[in-house]
Amino acid sequence: MKKRSAKKAEPSARMKRPSVEVRALRPSDWPALEALFGARGACGGCWCMAWRLERAAWEAGRGEGHRRAFKRLVEREQALGAIALADDCPEGRAVGWCSVGPRADFVALEAKRSLATDWDERTWSVTCFFVAKDWRKCGLGKRLLEVAVALAKEHHATRLEGYPVLPPKAGGELPAAFAWTGLPRVFERCGFKPLAKTPGKRPIYVRALARR
Repeated sequence: MKKRSAKKAEPSARMKRPSVEVRALRPSDWPALEALFGARGACGGCWCMAWRLERAAWEAGRGEGHRRAFKRLVEREQALGAIALADDCPEGRAVGWCSVGPRADFVALEAKRSLATDWDERTWSVTCFFVAKDWRKCGLGKRLLEVAVALAKEHHATRLEGYPVLPPKAGGELPAAFAWTGLPRVFERCGFKPLAKTPGKRPIYVRALARR
């Protein structure tokens, strides 16, 4: 008697991804965000603190110190951003993150002469993206940035800045570890325009928001 072979899954079934909700971060999202960042704190023990501290303070707190500090900010609603949650578990599994907030909150920006602009108190900044490895190149960057724009509008920002990294001149993909501030094409797809004149070679993208 012949053994019946197990029916192979259809290719479309194997490739099907769970649906993803992209929305503003909530304090209750901390466990999901912590799991997304993992043991490395996204990259090199940063825990999304690189732009929030002066260099010496950032080096001193790298790793666990930054994890605790960022956790406090999230739970106190002092860290704003967009989070992408896949629905393949009851609580939602975080697969993407985008940090946004008032430019004044990101003190390390002032130390970068190449990122100097004529900003004011209603200028906001998009400072970083982090997307799970198996969710990259799926359009999540644009969706995260769209929510970041909406957050800035809700808080009455009149200008939103981004500081993407240019892709290699020779072509090819930029390693994810170097693309954490985003890529120009993502900002362009969300209505941002590059400044014609910048203090350095680093591009600065800006989107004007409606005044209220």
